Amino acid sequence: MKHSMMSFGRYVITATVFGLFALAAPSAMAQAKKEANVNTSQCYACHQPIQAFHAGSMHKTVNCVSCHSGLAAHNQDAKVRPTTSTDPASCGAASCHKDQYDSQYKMDWHKQARKEKALYGGPSPNPSFDKLMAPHGFTKEHAEPRAHAFMVYDQFVADRAFGGRFQPKDGWKDYARIGGNFKVWDALEDKYPGEPHKAFAPGYAAAANPVCLSCKSMDHILDWAYLGDPAPGAKWSRLSNVVEMAKDIQHAANCFFCHDPHSGKPRIIRDALIQAITRPEADTLFHKDANKPKVEVIDMGLRGYTRKIAVLDRYDTKLQCGQCHVEYNCNPGTDMATGEGVKMTDARTNYFPYVNVFDLGKNYNDLKFRDFKHKITGAMLWKAQHPESETYYGSPHQLAGVECHDCHMPKMKNKAGKTYTNHWVASPREYLKETCLTCHADWNEKQANYVIDAMKNHYYGKVRHAEFWLTRLIDKIEEAKNLGINDALLGEAREAHWQAHMHWEWWTATNGGYFHNHSQAVQSLNFGMDVSQKMIDKLDAAMGEERAKFAKQEAKQEK
Repeated sequence: MKHSMMSFGRYVITATVFGLFALAAPSAMAQAKKEANVNTSQCYACHQPIQAFHAGSMHKTVNCVSCHSGLAAHNQDAKVRPTTSTDPASCGAASCHKDQYDSQYKMDWHKQARKEKALYGGPSPNPSFDKLMAPHGFTKEHAEPRAHAFMVYDQFVADRAFGGRFQPKDGWKDYARIGGNFKVWDALEDKYPGEPHKAFAPGYAAAANPVCLSCKSMDHILDWAYLGDPAPGAKWSRLSNVVEMAKDIQHAANCFFCHDPHSGKPRIIRDALIQAITRPEADTLFHKDANKPKVEVIDMGLRGYTRKIAVLDRYDTKLQCGQCHVEYNCNPGTDMATGEGVKMTDARTNYFPYVNVFDLGKNYNDLKFRDFKHKITGAMLWKAQHPESETYYGSPHQLAGVECHDCHMPKMKNKAGKTYTNHWVASPREYLKETCLTCHADWNEKQANYVIDAMKNHYYGKVRHAEFWLTRLIDKIEEAKNLGINDALLGEAREAHWQAHMHWEWWTATNGGYFHNHSQAVQSLNFGMDVSQKMIDKLDAAMGEERAKFAKQEAKQEK
């Protein structure tokens, strides 16, 4: 894959080298407070571009020792690396952004732990889900998301991720934990230390890899080269031992995903998204957005390897939330041109299409990539992640200028009457007065909920219909194979399976699709149903002809 530095319309791509950044944990802050303030100009002398960020910014009065410790030793010997922590508490706990911090770690009791999407009443209930996804690892466990505080915890314990090796120290009692910012390794333990990354019992899978950790935490940000490329000096890469890397991660959803710690400016740091919005094909939803922000991509690679961030001229939460709430490839697969396996050495294992559901097939065809081979039909398929950002583009709300934060992070007032941005990131149903009713002033909360439920009902009805016809198509392909239908028609049927699968899987993987872009969802689901139904008719016709041949042969033999 090629990467280039160039200009696209309203956003500018530049490269500059500069160094240390990030935030300090409470323990690191306590140590830092024992140190005298450093002369920031002394730091600027080596880390010159930091001055452009820090001096004159809203953080200009924050001394370096507030976020880094061991600076005295570092100033004496540059090879002595200072300590930089990534704990969100340095931004919020008894500090400047306490309201934001406290709201981010508020418990959301509506989001239950280990609640599988395949449960009855879920987005993709069984028995259809396991049949449609077999033998993918998500059939081991595909749970609904909880709050940001649990992003790392829930991934580490998922049955499909680490083979069952990571478990809560207090067993199931630990699910009484009430939100909050916590270190994951205070709660979890490795039941199989020293063992390789594998499944330790039937019903588990070891599908986790270093790339999939990148949207849960960025504790590793200083030690990770751009796109996770293996690089001298970078501690972690796409090829790293994922168990060892996991044990180096403590915090979920670090503040600096979206906020630059030196300047306080909005930014994105997820490397595959940066690659997507800067690739020369200019084929993403971002490129087509008439109101996209200006973006400055900066190389942070002072340590000898490329490490990029992208600074935005304004908040654009489609991009910022889209660092994680997005469809992305983060795993090995199959090269459709060669039939060979795509390994973690390949940059396609850290890739964002960043297109809508109707363009996704072409994108992955151009990439020549598929996730897995279906167990029954043999079709080469794709596994979605959670494409909320792409789904939202082109919706009525997005075209009206409404951003993710308007519905999920509304402005609130604390007890002192001070306005702040709520970082709970819950459903807008939790604060309808501050979200829906600010625009729909002629509604009350009951009316807002009623409209949302109507959209949801219609949406899930369509999902269930699409699911039925897709499972029916799988049955027909299996039947056709057993009947000896020719390979050409079976190949066409597998292609139809791939097309119909995309237009079902997208809508069971995304969260809130019924509200984020209801009209696109219905259009896509109807399209998928149509593909399934037409291919079923074609297979039925071919099988009818084949059975008629058998009947004639049997009749001749009887004579």
